[in-house]
Order: sequence, then C-alpha cells, then structure tokens
Amino acid sequence: MNTSSVACSQSWSISEESLRRYVHFASESCVQELLMSASNDCGDGWKILLTLDSGVEISKRRSGSLHIFRSRCLLRSVSPQQFITVANAIDAAKQWDPDLVDARYIKDVEDNLSIIRLKFGENSKALFRKREFIVYERRESMEDGTVVVAVASLPKEIAAGLLPKPNNAIRGLLVQSGWVVEKLDDLNSCLVTYVLQLDPAGWLPKCFVNRLNTKLVMIIENLTKLVQTTPP
Repeated sequence: MNTSSVACSQSWSISEESLRRYVHFASESCVQELLMSASNDCGDGWKILLTLDSGVEISKRRSGSLHIFRSRCLLRSVSPQQFITVANAIDAAKQWDPDLVDARYIKDVEDNLSIIRLKFGENSKALFRKREFIVYERRESMEDGTVVVAVASLPKEIAAGLLPKPNNAIRGLLVQSGWVVEKLDDLNSCLVTYVLQLDPAGWLPKCFVNRLNTKLVMIIENLTKLVQTTPP
C-alpha cells in the first residue's frame, strides 16, 4: 500500500463543538495578525514593491519560505461598512476576482464566523488552476470603527472531513488573508489594507508562487472600483 496516498486522503471527523472552538480561536489569532500587519508602515521587514497610478501601494515581507503581501489604498466617500458589504458579497466576488468560478457557504459556525468553499477552474491563472480552498471567514467590528475580515484555510484533515476533495482538484492552503478597513477622521473615508499569504499546493516553483502573489494582491484595485460604483 502506498502510505503517501493514505496520508493525503486522511480526514478527521470532529464534533460541531470541537470545530467551533478550533475555528473560533484560530480566527481570533488571524484577526490580531491582520491588525498588526495593517498597523506597520515600513517596519518589521515590509518592503514597498510598487505604487499604482490609482494610489494602491503594494508591499511584502518574508515569512518562512513564502512572502506575505500587503496592498493598501485610501478610499474617499466610502465608509468601512460600505466597503465590507461589497467585499463580503459572494455573488459579487467574480466581478473583482476573475479567476474565481464558484464560492459558496458550507456552514455558519457563529453569527460572525462561517466556513466557505472557494473554487477556481481550468482557465484560471497557474497559481489557481483547478484549485479549491476550504476556509473560515471571521467578520469583526472593533470599538474604534475598524472592520476586520479574516480568512484562512482549515487544516486539510478537517477540511476533508467537512467536504471530500474532488479528484480533479488540488486543495491549496490560504495561510492568512483578509481585510482591515480603518475609519478615518473624515467620516466618509477609510484606509483599506489587504493582506495575503498563500501556498497553492501542488508543484510550482516558489519564485513563481511569490511572483503571482504580487499580481493577485492587485485585486484590491478591482474591488475598490466596484465599491466606488456601488450605491451605499
């Protein structure tokens, strides 16, 4: 028997309460990491890669064998809640992420915490082609008006227990990602930070993964355009 194939197909069946506890604490940690990434300008190893004509700034820092990418922009005449409403609308996701072919809720864990399946098809970029991600999504509003949406993959064994992996797909790993939307003194403006660290799984050169991650994080530009043209 091929032991590697057994390991790859392993799944865990856990109780609803165990799942809730795991996702609750993992997502809390992810929220704090996103807030730290949003609060650091050029410190802690962040290196600015480029600034787009639209004002979007893209930077990165190394974490292990992959990089964490960050994209930031200032939106005027847009409130944090207005931005998050559009960013969280699964039906609208294909408008700002053209590689996405399907996104659906698997289950709600808590009022502000859900598990979602993201699927990318044959025509997606190499980083996403025939890949899917089973992730949790946590939505948190802070006392100062900042809104955080934290998204990360479930461990592959837990994900397989919830939803078996299709034979024709590769299950990637979203290490951490999400939005931090800060309300500015001007009540009609907000600062948006998008953070992403991704391991697509399957064989791809690490330098190729990191280069495509830089392009991926530019989806913030597509989303901000969508938000600005969507009525409050």
